[in-house]
Parts: sequence; C-alpha cells; structure tokens
Amino acid sequence: MPSVIKVNRAPVLTLWAAVVAERLGFRRDEALTLGRAVAGLNAYSKGVSLGLFQPSAKTVDEHRKKAHAGEKLTVELLHRAVPIVHTSDGLRALSKDRPIVPESVDRYLKSKFGETLEDARTAMMQLARSRRPATIAAEAYKIYEEFRPTIPEGVRGWGAKGDLDLRLIRKLAANS
Repeated sequence: MPSVIKVNRAPVLTLWAAVVAERLGFRRDEALTLGRAVAGLNAYSKGVSLGLFQPSAKTVDEHRKKAHAGEKLTVELLHRAVPIVHTSDGLRALSKDRPIVPESVDRYLKSKFGETLEDARTAMMQLARSRRPATIAAEAYKIYEEFRPTIPEGVRGWGAKGDLDLRLIRKLAANS
C-alpha cells in the first residue's frame, strides 16, 4: 500500500467530493458525477482567478422526491452549487447542461490514480466516515485543503502534480 501518490489536484478533488457525496447519502454513480462537477467548477473558478479563463443541500431524499424527470435542481457540495438533473438512472450532475456519465468519471479517476485509486478511496472514505454527515457537509472543503497535494503558486501550478500523502489522510481520520 503506497503512502504517497504523485497526482494533480483535480482528480484528488473529484475523488474527495465523490466520497463526501456518498457519505451524505448519494449513490456511488450519482456521487461520481457530483465529484466531477465540483472539480470542474473549482477548476473554472481557479482559471478565472489566474486569468486563464474569462467568465462569460437539503437532503438527498428530498432532492430525489422533488426532482421530476428532466427537472434541474442544485445541490451544494464543498461550497459549490452543483446543478443536477433527475434521469432514468438517478440524479446526475450537469456539465454544460448535459448529465455527466459516471463511467467516464470512473475512467478518469483510474487513469489519474492508476493502481493506487482504491488505496486513495479507502483513506478518503475513512476520513469522511470519521465525521458526522452534517460536519463533513460543512467542513469538507476545509478538510480537503489540509491534505490536497502541494503545488507551485499561480499559473506554474496549473495541472502540476504534487504529493498526496495517504498517511496524512489516515491521521486526519484518526484525530477526529
């Protein structure tokens, strides 16, 4: 089991947001789409702040009950308002008004983490489960900032890989 994984922040945030969404009661396939949307929204916001782009939840059950087929809603996850839609397969986060396909998120995570994906997921699940759902919902982004890979400041850090320390994630879980 590796203790450090060399990876950039986007897949780390995608995985963490998906794990948090699962902790809050979303199914895994729904959570994967939410994780991808959070990372996308975060990347866009960061890109705007760096000058790279120009700007042109109550409960899961309540969202499901309120969502009629095709109706758009918003879920807050890691301080991001994530647009979602109810599909025949369940809730899906939207990217450019199209439902995100959970299988594509899974492939993305596998391509970025490789054989270490399950180790990273397990460590993050331990961390998410070490806190009550209300606590993790409120503090998930702050917790992410404690363990996310360190990268260079500014544009130099865009897409750069850093060290994701699984020991630190496990320590955060144990100290909750």
